[in-house]
Amino acid sequence: RRTCTGLPHARPLPVRVHALRRPTFDQMASAMTMTVGRPVQVRLTTRPAQKTTRVVATRAQHKPTVHASVGIEQEIAIDEAPLTLLRETGDEDKNSMRARFEKMIRAAQDEIVSAVEELDGKKFQEDAWTRPGGGGGISRVLQDGNVFEKAGVNVSVVYGQMPPEAYRAATGEQGAGKEMIPFFAAGISSVMHPKNPMAPTVHFNYRYFETDAPSGAEGGPKSWWFGGGTDLTPAYIFNDDAAHFHGTLKDVCDKHDSAFYPRFKDWADEYFIIKHRMNERRGIGGVFFDDMNDRSPDELLAFATDMAGAVVPAYVPLVAKHKDDEFTETEREWQQMRRGRYVEFNLVYDRGTTFGLRTGGRIESILMSLPLTARWQYDMQPAEGSREADAVDAFRNPRSWVA
Repeated sequence: RRTCTGLPHARPLPVRVHALRRPTFDQMASAMTMTVGRPVQVRLTTRPAQKTTRVVATRAQHKPTVHASVGIEQEIAIDEAPLTLLRETGDEDKNSMRARFEKMIRAAQDEIVSAVEELDGKKFQEDAWTRPGGGGGISRVLQDGNVFEKAGVNVSVVYGQMPPEAYRAATGEQGAGKEMIPFFAAGISSVMHPKNPMAPTVHFNYRYFETDAPSGAEGGPKSWWFGGGTDLTPAYIFNDDAAHFHGTLKDVCDKHDSAFYPRFKDWADEYFIIKHRMNERRGIGGVFFDDMNDRSPDELLAFATDMAGAVVPAYVPLVAKHKDDEFTETEREWQQMRRGRYVEFNLVYDRGTTFGLRTGGRIESILMSLPLTARWQYDMQPAEGSREADAVDAFRNPRSWVA
């Protein structure tokens, strides 16, 4: 499971993998047996005459060409989020990268939820869960708000097992071991769909991934990397909005490396493509990066922290600006058409969604990104010269929004 978007550099296509390249989440998932099945629910009493918790187990389904399996434990719903989702023992002391990354994403979740609640006037619903061997997640979702049709901000910590061939691909190590390799993943993921067609949808996620060395190779390298990004999906193009959004992200990128923004902007334009829709992009992009371990973990943690911190100033002012704009029923229908494209990308191409579905993740968290409503109208073609046609042109031909 992963609420974060796969672990997706100068501009290599993120889907190209070779023996010495660390695979993304979805590429590793394809090498694993999928564990998605009809859930079996068992109710366990946690306290007399009070709430119960649910243990949700999934029955494995085996792909015919795969013989390894991914191990992610059952989830247990809890009444209140714990102070930490990490295991109590192991590599999780407070100075470890695992602990520091979890601290960062928990703080980002609090900050972003607080800003959205202030704008909307309605509170998020929170669900939390853990797993017996460690890990878990916290989902916060706002539905049918005053401003947002649906908004969600999830954090998750996952401990699992990966096949040895995936580990060898991730590290470049040789060997014929057959034991499953432990992995750790943590991330924050969010999608927000405003009601007003003039206000854009935003998506972001930031994640950290790490594997242990296999048994018998304790001196072998741990494989680790960071990934993430933030992107904007408007139904209608406002050039000043796009310049503000991209400019805010560029300022953060430039603080760390002046090469980051052009590189990651191109990567986002390559990633968010709906291939079956004439290579239409889902929106106007932003930044996207994956498989990042080309500098110290401390540097990359600082970059991910600043990028997560840029979500509120990059996005919230745009919704505040347009939440009360007037619109027609035709413009509402166009927004719903674009929401349909959003659904298509997420269910067919998004690495986070497909990874979560393939590995038996928590389905409500995985599909949190989908809007409440969407529309599929047969052979809808916008009128030439219309604002809708301008939007489609921007989606098919990525534009430069900042100098």
